[in-house]
Amino acid sequence: MPTLSIHFDSAVFAHLAHARDDETVHVTLTLGTNPTTAPSAPPAVPRGPLAGLMQAGLLAPGTVLAFHQRRANRSGRAVVTADGQLIVDGHAQPFPSPSKAAEAVTGNVINGWTLWHLPDGRALDELRRELDNGSTK
Repeated sequence: MPTLSIHFDSAVFAHLAHARDDETVHVTLTLGTNPTTAPSAPPAVPRGPLAGLMQAGLLAPGTVLAFHQRRANRSGRAVVTADGQLIVDGHAQPFPSPSKAAEAVTGNVINGWTLWHLPDGRALDELRRELDNGSTK
């Protein structure tokens, strides 16, 4: 029977030690025969609605998006993947668009571009307008 060996960077353990009790931590595993000889996977290419923002440098993989609806007493948290999808806390599969991710959390059809916010408080829609106006980093 083959042996499975999993090696984690120390940063993973540091992140886990400081994670909130209600926080979901996502870990990606890469298959290979040996860390020194394993073929490297080609870099993920952003696709879908977030691709333009990512290619322009306005949105980076690993960015944490969040929202809080006070009146409905609900919150959401999502992480941007390298291929331009959103991993939403509590959901196993990534979502292809901000609105699909928002619908998964709220249970309603909703505009995810205006709902999801970056850590600095800007909505995804603001980034989209910056891109449309030709502003990039």
